[in-house]
Amino acid sequence: MYWSKDFAYVTGLIATDGCLSNDGRHIDFTSKDYEQIMNVKNILNLNNKVGQKYRGYDHNKFYYRIQFGNIKLYNFFLTIGLTPNKSKTIGALDIPNAYFGDYLRGNFDGDGYSYSYWDKRWKSSFLFYIGFCSASKTYLDWINKQIKYLYKIEGHIKTAGKSAYQLVYAKNNSLVLVDKMYHPKSAVCLQRKKFKIDKSLGIIYGQAGMLKLVNRHA
Repeated sequence: MYWSKDFAYVTGLIATDGCLSNDGRHIDFTSKDYEQIMNVKNILNLNNKVGQKYRGYDHNKFYYRIQFGNIKLYNFFLTIGLTPNKSKTIGALDIPNAYFGDYLRGNFDGDGYSYSYWDKRWKSSFLFYIGFCSASKTYLDWINKQIKYLYKIEGHIKTAGKSAYQLVYAKNNSLVLVDKMYHPKSAVCLQRKKFKIDKSLGIIYGQAGMLKLVNRHA
């Protein structure tokens, strides 16, 4: 297999919302976002049909799903550290440093989140956070370690319920991650998450521009 920005992105998606079947050949990818499914399908050049996976007995709530057989790709994922039934056991993966930002974008689109708000304690303070979720603390420790090594920033890991963890980055560090993940800006991604980030960036950089203008005329 040959690494590329798009392939690293798909690997990040498979590591979060994907599954290696126990049969040694099939790969399953499930998402509530149809766009996410199509990104996987287009990048991997798949012709497989997109199905639906219902949540329990409620047929009004469902996920999109694509399953395909590819022994070569399956075995490649095994060599970099992915395994069947990986959710709680996933750990460090063998991702080339040059494509880690793209892998991280896929990981973020799969199990990541962002949020922002005005701090009520400080009138002009706008807070911005990026986080990654996993049932494996070992996996988040590895991501945190890699980000610290490559980008010289560090997040903190906290528990999220009884069996999940979150790796969180605050404002300035989040801005570094955005720059590394969305490079170039036209890189394939889940648009709804990027749109939310772009709204936060608009406030942050708009605020910075206003402060520069005020200081210039002070």
